Amino acid sequence: DQIASGGPITVTHPDVNRFFMTIPEAAQLVIQASALAKGGEVFVLDMGEPVKILDLAKRMVCLSGLTVKNESTGDGDIEIRFIGLRSGEKLFEELLIGNNPEATEHPKIIRANETLLDWDSLRVQLDALEAAADKQDVKACLVIVKEVVTEFSPQEKVVDWLCAE
Repeated sequence: DQIASGGPITVTHPDVNRFFMTIPEAAQLVIQASALAKGGEVFVLDMGEPVKILDLAKRMVCLSGLTVKNESTGDGDIEIRFIGLRSGEKLFEELLIGNNPEATEHPKIIRANETLLDWDSLRVQLDALEAAADKQDVKACLVIVKEVVTEFSPQEKVVDWLCAE
């Protein structure tokens, strides 16, 4: 739509990249992963190499028979404008958080080895989380989440939106 309307194309950041997969390919892999499941596993699909969004935008302009506007000379048809990352948005996607992924019989399906808590331990943590949330104690909630999800490491400062000015 942005190209069709003459631009500009908005891109969050020049270095942002994402994975892409067709819907039929993803659906087929999900069905095949379900056949591999024994119960409770977490599977990750191999989505190939990430695509740099800036490169994708430039290719889309060229495929439309137009040219990207040169910043210094002003020559070209379509401007690409960087608008900045949104809150919580990452430059790079992580498909697997845990360590020690395990191959499966299918070359594009990986079994994740996630840290698991037994139900009794998790129940205690969930009760503590609920109590901290009821008190609107954001710091305590964050400590509990970090204890339960050991791989969790926020990339930016966590904001208490209830008490933020």
